[in-house]
Amino acid sequence: MGATVEQFNCAKSQMGTLKKDPGNEAKLKIYALFKQATQGPCNTPKPGMLDFVGKAKWDAWKSLGSVSQEEARQQYVDLIDSLLAPEGLVVAAQPTGSAASFDTLLVSTEDNVTTIRFNRPQKKNAINVEMYNEIIKALEESGKDDSVITVITGSGDFYCSGNDLTNFTKIPQGGMQQMAKDGGELLREFVKAFIDFPKPLIAVINGPAVGVSVTLLGLFEVVYATERATFHTPFSQLGQSPEACSSYTFPKMMGNAKASEMLLFNKKLTATQACAQGLVTEVFPDSSFQTEVATRLKAYAKLPRNSLTLSKQLIRGTEKERLHTVNDQEVERLVERWLSDECMQAIMSFFQSRLP
Repeated sequence: MGATVEQFNCAKSQMGTLKKDPGNEAKLKIYALFKQATQGPCNTPKPGMLDFVGKAKWDAWKSLGSVSQEEARQQYVDLIDSLLAPEGLVVAAQPTGSAASFDTLLVSTEDNVTTIRFNRPQKKNAINVEMYNEIIKALEESGKDDSVITVITGSGDFYCSGNDLTNFTKIPQGGMQQMAKDGGELLREFVKAFIDFPKPLIAVINGPAVGVSVTLLGLFEVVYATERATFHTPFSQLGQSPEACSSYTFPKMMGNAKASEMLLFNKKLTATQACAQGLVTEVFPDSSFQTEVATRLKAYAKLPRNSLTLSKQLIRGTEKERLHTVNDQEVERLVERWLSDECMQAIMSFFQSRLP
């Protein structure tokens, strides 16, 4: 049946509204640049006249003409950066007093305790590519130094907000396939550094924790949390899947049903709930959190170094091979996810949700 005049006029009016709204214009620009960067110039049929959303997207993509994929990639990155910068989301905090080799971490050793502190507070300690590499390096150095235990914590109000999604805006020359491959290898080495870490590893959760900063906790010996901490793994919301061996460690710690609430259905846990489910060792009042944890760390650091290391080997050694296998399987699945339309649409929706 043909379109009526009323339907045509309605669609035309909606099309005009869509294009005139500044927020929608930015969303269309994001869509168009992403398509141009990953697929090249528009090569799909023009949508029908009543598909006003589809036509607006097609027009935006088509308007880029013969802009190269490389130029589109750069414009896409610049646009995302310009949209997020006013919120203070892409400006890294400048470390003070840390080793010169680290830009995203503060690393110090005192009284036989090495502390690795995430230090991107303006980004809620989100982990970008540089920070992934620096954490790997810091763990390698800490594993070889004279300290007895290693502590990981965060600067500011957050422990860590998980993966920095602007990582997905850095599309390399090889396109999405190369980006997914590189990301997978980096994640594999990152998780491997935790699996193979020889000393007792203690997490001091000073605030909300999200994503990979939560899933890694199954690889720590002890997890202390302030009462205001929360634990959230919103993988399915972003079209992704679990990582850091959590598909194995979480069901083992809390049972399949509780693990599925977190890993499949994005349930956010309070610190008390996380403690009850075995993810957290102990919860402290926020007012006394740092003092009480410091007292425990000081006592642990006085224990015999070799005894702790060898005891950890006995506890973890029987399942280390299993953890490496799970890590490989999770990375393989995530690489598939990152290349899926479902995942990319979810990530684009995340950026678009931050538009004014």
